[in-house]
Order: sequence, then C-alpha cells, then structure tokens
Amino acid sequence: MKKYKAYGIGAALVDTEIKVVDAELEQMNVGKGLMTLVDEARQRELLEHLAGHMVKASHASGGSAGNSMIATAQFGGPTFMSCKVSNDPDGDIYIADLEAAGVDHCFNGERAAGTTGKCLVLITPDAERSMNTFLGISETLSTAELDAEAIAASEYVYLEGYLVTSPSGRAAAIKAREIAEASGVKTALSFSDPGMVEFFREGIAEMIGDRVDLIFCNEDEALGWAQTKSLDVAVERLKTTADSFVITRGSKGALAFDGQTLSEIPPHKVMAVDTNGAGDMFAGAFLYAITRGEDFPTAGRFASLAAGKVVASYGPRLPAADYPALRREFFGE
Repeated sequence: MKKYKAYGIGAALVDTEIKVVDAELEQMNVGKGLMTLVDEARQRELLEHLAGHMVKASHASGGSAGNSMIATAQFGGPTFMSCKVSNDPDGDIYIADLEAAGVDHCFNGERAAGTTGKCLVLITPDAERSMNTFLGISETLSTAELDAEAIAASEYVYLEGYLVTSPSGRAAAIKAREIAEASGVKTALSFSDPGMVEFFREGIAEMIGDRVDLIFCNEDEALGWAQTKSLDVAVERLKTTADSFVITRGSKGALAFDGQTLSEIPPHKVMAVDTNGAGDMFAGAFLYAITRGEDFPTAGRFASLAAGKVVASYGPRLPAADYPALRREFFGE
C-alpha cells in the first residue's frame, strides 16, 4: 500500500473573501467568475475600493491543489503537497493549515524571503466567485520543490492547471508527471479555470504530455478544451486526452468517465452562497473515494455531496469535524 493517496503540486495562496454586488465588479473592471492574475498594487487597489465590506473568510489558506489535498487528507486519505511560501506570517498560516489537516509537505528548512501568494475572492449574491490572484513567491515554484520519493510513494500525482501561467511552475508540473509515469504512479490534472484553457492551451498540453490518467474540469473548461459548443463532442475529445475524466456541471451534476462507461452524477441540491472551492472539494473528495476502491459513480456522488456542502457556506473548505461526519454519513463508517 502506498504511503500517500495523492501528491499535489500547485500555488500556495492565502484567501480573503469579500461579498460584493455585480455593479461593483463592473466598477472595478473585474472579470466575473474567472481567476485573474494581478500584481500586488492592483490587489491593494481593489482592497482599498472595498474598504468597509464584511470580510467573510480572511487569512484562510487556499490554492486549488492545496484545498484538494487538504480535503482528501481530512476525509482520511494521506496526502503530500509541493508548493512555495515565503518566510512571512502568511507563509506561517499556510504551513500550519497543511499540518493541522495532516498534509505532509516539502518545507523542511529555511523559507525564502518574499511575499506569500494572496487571492482576493469576490463573492456576488448568485454565489459566483471572481478571483484576483497575486502569486507572490508561488510564481517561482520550481522543480526544487518536488519530492521524488513522495511522488513514488503516492497513488496519484495531482497537477493544478494554474501552474501553466508560470514557466518554472509549468516545468515543475511536467517533471512531476514524468517522475510519476516512471514510478508507475497515476497522473491527474485539473484544468482549473476556463482562462487557463483559452489562453494557455499549449502549456496545458505540455503538462498533459501524451495523456494523463484522470482529468478534472467543469463544463466550460471541457468545451473550451474541445473548442466546441457541444458537450458530446467535448466528451469524445477528452477521451483522447485522458484515460478517465470528470466534468462538473454545477446544478446539473457531473459526468464521470472511468475509461469504459460514462455515468451521470446527480447534483446534491443546496442553496449555494459561495462557489469558491467547489471544484477543489469535488476533486479532493473524488480522489479520496477512488483511492479507497470506490467506482466512479460512487466517487462522483460522494464528491457531489461534499461540493454541495462547501458551497452552502462561505470559504473554500469545511470545518475539520465535518469531514469525518460527511464520510460517515455517506459510507456509513
């Protein structure tokens, strides 16, 4: 049995969530529902504009792959995370959150000077999240942060699509995949955001290589990757990219392809207030379920339940006690 269920690599970010209305997004020229890379000055400008708003989740660790690895670990599947933070208070918070969740990590010595990445998450009344990300030191994530032994000791390597925006981060993702392939470890990749597929298509293709074992994406990302408006066409295109995949569809549920059968996953109906972290939770819960031996339809239903729980409250994750409770509710253990 492998030591880790999954090994994640991605940007380490500290989230600040703020409730806004659509008119304010327009005033600030923020792209709704997207992840936009910004510099520190732009992020500060946005915060100044929003002074006085109620901050719903300040100084909580985030980052797509990190959220997923924390979810898998909290459900009971040990994970490892490769990322990069600075020797600053936000870096301390990020590492503490990983350790509190039981996630092993690559930090075993001095951290570099600089600024830990930050993400300003703007939540509109329709529960949509619009992210403005200053990568900080995460932009320099590289192969130096990889742990080949931990990769070999994992069932899956999970690559965050956002890494495509950083040359060194993309190279690290490619190297992690190559180490995994050489070690007989399965590979998974999240497209992360429609903008990654649209504007960094060639880089995403480099990260995928010949193909990966598993892709996570939402419907917009699937359509963008296939360059089509037909979901059926997108499904066939994804079959040439990965051995298996999951396409999340929000309130319409999800589609899960296990290499042979395409299954429809029903949605877990809730009143959504914040979709930040929904895809990350889905991926983390799905990885937990399949690495404990569940089939794709079962894993999809569990992941849908978990994602439904996270969108019903603010923040990208659940309180720690909710993970084992959710596992017991679904699996009866």
